[in-house]
Amino acid sequence: MHYYSLKDSNKQANTTFKDAVIRGLAADGGLFFPEVINPLPKSFFDSIEDLSNTEIAFQAIKQFVGDEIPNTVLKQIVSETIAFDFPVVQVHENTYSLELYHGPTLAFKDVGARFMARCLAYFNKDKTQQVTVLVATSGDTGSAVANGFLGVKGVDVVILYPKGKVSPIQEKQLTTLGQNIVALEIDGVFDDCQALVKQAFNDKTITNQRKLTSANSINVARWLPQMFYYFFAYKALKKYNKPLVVSVPSGNFGNICAGLMAERLGLPIHQFVAATNSNDVVPNYLKTTLYKPKPAKQTISNAMDVGDPSNFVRILELFNGAINKNKMTAFSFSDDETKKQLLTLYKKHNYLADPHGTVAYLGLAKVLSNNQIGVFLETAHPIKFDTVVKPIINTEIKMPTRLKSLLDKEKKALAMSVDYTLFKDYLIRSKK
Repeated sequence: MHYYSLKDSNKQANTTFKDAVIRGLAADGGLFFPEVINPLPKSFFDSIEDLSNTEIAFQAIKQFVGDEIPNTVLKQIVSETIAFDFPVVQVHENTYSLELYHGPTLAFKDVGARFMARCLAYFNKDKTQQVTVLVATSGDTGSAVANGFLGVKGVDVVILYPKGKVSPIQEKQLTTLGQNIVALEIDGVFDDCQALVKQAFNDKTITNQRKLTSANSINVARWLPQMFYYFFAYKALKKYNKPLVVSVPSGNFGNICAGLMAERLGLPIHQFVAATNSNDVVPNYLKTTLYKPKPAKQTISNAMDVGDPSNFVRILELFNGAINKNKMTAFSFSDDETKKQLLTLYKKHNYLADPHGTVAYLGLAKVLSNNQIGVFLETAHPIKFDTVVKPIINTEIKMPTRLKSLLDKEKKALAMSVDYTLFKDYLIRSKK
């Protein structure tokens, strides 16, 4: 399998999976995209309920890896990546939650981070040169990447996160690990962090001295494995024989883009809903066909506080430049709407969602009909947003055992402004 840059109008697919993983971004600054997407055979979906999750995920990803990782190794990577539960929980009637927070950092990004860390470790197993994973986070990406890459030989991790705009637990998860993990607390918003990362990748003064790769969903090894749990949801709900509608809380749009890739592989998903908070660039685009990035607004669903989502260009590529609104629609919701719905889910349906999952539920409710079955993605454990959720439900949230010891650990982060020259100087000075 080869990949091309989405900034290359000629679509010259001359980059291998390995190179795409290690480089993160193309030399021209574009995101990588696979040269071809081959649908899986109908027989695969006809008998999907008889397959293990590992076999399903392996079949979904192997064409995108090609022969660059032996099948036996790739299957082991996949098995380790998804070594936790992905329960589909009925909330009411024809509405289900796909809970993606049962991994080590209690967030959906564990899947992509674990897969990428293992691929990079395989590619780097015989190398002496250090690779630096450079990643911007609006919350859960940082903690998932930190956990996934902790102690990986030959890999350093530098995480940029916006000061005061991630939850206390998220911050602890990415600032207390030490070893090969460094956290930079940026005095700005997520888009500032993302801009610094992109600028560094395009700066040859840095890349000539330090091998950089990204662990954001711009990296193909972070983005593509997110397809897995859409297959798992279909496997669980296939027995109802109804059109499947999936609502995805969307910030940088990598997660829903992975779902659309799964659909391109033949997964029978009737419709996708991109549910956003007040950062409504994509919903506005679907109304006007004008893409107008704007500064991110801070909300209670902070992981979606993105004003210029990187993966939207991949979605446009999947739709050949014109999104089919029958296949994907988008809605935005205010914090007040989110709080009200979160409380209703808890009191009326006895289901505790986090703010992001609640936004997805709101999006699903906009389109779901009685003859369909709907799934909203619950992307993080509510405890990660206890300062938001607890006042809404007026109830203590049970602390998972794995987080209790974390809260007593000392935060270690380097404070930094959004001045690129300071960031650049740090990367050059700290090179090992």
